[in-house]
Amino acid sequence: MTAVSKVAIAGSGIAGLAVGIQLAKAGVDVDVYEAQPELSALGSGISLQGNALRVFDALGVWEEVRAAGYSFEGLTLRAPGPDALVVAELPDVKTGGPDYPAAMGMPRPALARILFDHAQRVGVRLHFGSEISALRPIAASEQGGEAVEVLVGGAPVGSYDVVIGADGLNSTVRELIGIETRPEPNGMGIWRTFVSRPAEVERTELYYGGPVYIAGYTPTGDDTMYAFLVEAAQDRTGVSDEEATRIMLEESRAYGGPWESIRADLAAGAHANYTKFTSHIVDAPWNRGRVVIIGDAAHSCPPTIAQGAALGLEDALVLAELLTERDAVDQALWDAFHERRIPRAAAVVEASTQLAQWQLDGVRDADAGGLIFGIAQRMAEPA
Repeated sequence: MTAVSKVAIAGSGIAGLAVGIQLAKAGVDVDVYEAQPELSALGSGISLQGNALRVFDALGVWEEVRAAGYSFEGLTLRAPGPDALVVAELPDVKTGGPDYPAAMGMPRPALARILFDHAQRVGVRLHFGSEISALRPIAASEQGGEAVEVLVGGAPVGSYDVVIGADGLNSTVRELIGIETRPEPNGMGIWRTFVSRPAEVERTELYYGGPVYIAGYTPTGDDTMYAFLVEAAQDRTGVSDEEATRIMLEESRAYGGPWESIRADLAAGAHANYTKFTSHIVDAPWNRGRVVIIGDAAHSCPPTIAQGAALGLEDALVLAELLTERDAVDQALWDAFHERRIPRAAAVVEASTQLAQWQLDGVRDADAGGLIFGIAQRMAEPA
């Protein structure tokens, strides 16, 4: 017998759909409430480490994900300048174990569609244009155990054994349950674009130094990749599409090699988008009664180790495991969840933030490689 029979999830992002899939596969009645009017088709690419791929296998979508993305091993470091000289070829730790590639890239909309379609196949009900507006605890009675009433637009839509807030950085659920921790800007911002892949790009390549902190790209398919520039954070609100493209073109001119192809695509109209890096981690507990937050609602960090998506996927897998393999939603369940998730998430957030801070401070003798390798070894242990 599972600890829950009916669960509500706020958010149809990666973590929300992942936990919904696992619960529905176990026979749990699952409703996902999404504030946006439809599944987002926006976004460039996403980098996924091996431990994320291991979760996709558990969800039953690994073969689809593998077919839609571009798997690779290792990392190339290049120098800024017209020649884009290769500085180092670094191996990757297989954080998912020997059965999975070390890493892969794929288009974000493709991943969203795969998870959405699979969620529907296993019986998850998705409600778009439905932001949760209030949560009301229901005390145990002779007729049943504790529950949470969910309201959307001020109107009740049902009562649930557990409510999961997987609604992102600006989580409404986090606010509704009184958690005050918020994502804080770290001083960096990133331009991203989705472009064609030159044949020579076979894995992630990074350029440190030059006019921005980091320039790089990751292959996402046979013919596609996403490219990015990490700069000092600026107010980019109100920047038009044309201006965004111009800024990314100008900031990339110090980088040669495949950047020539990237600039050609930008000049031809490739869209550029901008976001600021944040860092935060909610201290234990992540739950208030029978409401719990996971993914970006609970933690965020600069993508300097590319573990953000993997952390959210692991949150989802561990929470679903506990809710379906235990008999009761009790303190022991929440203690087990926090013990397995918070130290691991904190380690990634702290390391990612430290790597970014070294860049901001211009520290040249930092042991970035040692820090990255140490976190990779830790992530190689199953969550």
